[in-house]
Amino acid sequence: MPEAGAAILEKLILRTHKWMFQLSKSASPAQDSQDITSSFDEHNMIRIVAELFGGGTESTTTTLRWAILYLVNQPEIQEKVQEELSAVFSESQVIQYQDRNRVPYTNAVIHEILRISNIASVGLARQAVKDTSLQGFNIEKGSLIIANLYSSLYDPDHWETPHQFNPGHFLDMEGNFIQKEAFLPFSAGHRVCLGEQLARIELFIFFTSLLRAFTFRLPEGVKNVNMDPIFGATVQPHHYQICAVPR
Repeated sequence: MPEAGAAILEKLILRTHKWMFQLSKSASPAQDSQDITSSFDEHNMIRIVAELFGGGTESTTTTLRWAILYLVNQPEIQEKVQEELSAVFSESQVIQYQDRNRVPYTNAVIHEILRISNIASVGLARQAVKDTSLQGFNIEKGSLIIANLYSSLYDPDHWETPHQFNPGHFLDMEGNFIQKEAFLPFSAGHRVCLGEQLARIELFIFFTSLLRAFTFRLPEGVKNVNMDPIFGATVQPHHYQICAVPR
């Protein structure tokens, strides 16, 4: 993270920490006495806030970086998104998340970016609280369970071209957006990513705003970019240079 960005993040964390700590101190004595076993303390609160900022920004920016890469590699898809946005919204109109149903192709492109970029290949580990079975497999109490998101997002039984960037995966024959049961980029089960709804809102607004303002192209003389993923806490693209041409 650039030094200036790190300083801003630190100020935000400290400010939020101060506010939340003051809020917790204002609780009544009766309420405090009921929470003697709570793990919520000043140190824990700082860590939670830091994780919220880190997890909530890094995952979205990584997905947007992948989005730009796929769009410059397939400029016809970028052009089609821009044409749809221009046809539906006026230049002065502010796009809101509620507008996503008005732009089915753009919505499909965003979903396909989430699918193929697959920035979290596996879900967070869960623990079985009792002995159970799943499709004939016995799962003992205490077993760690990790959802293999890759197997779902790249399953050829559910995706026509699983290893290709294809927004048609989320469109029917009439061009209407369709949900897919195998679309699980935010994990599976009752305890999916807490930030799923925020991530969906951020991606739609940021993506559409960028595509309305700019056309993204490779620099002059550059014919292609490295699409190989870098595996870490999230699956990231290699660093690249892109020209953002104002529209």
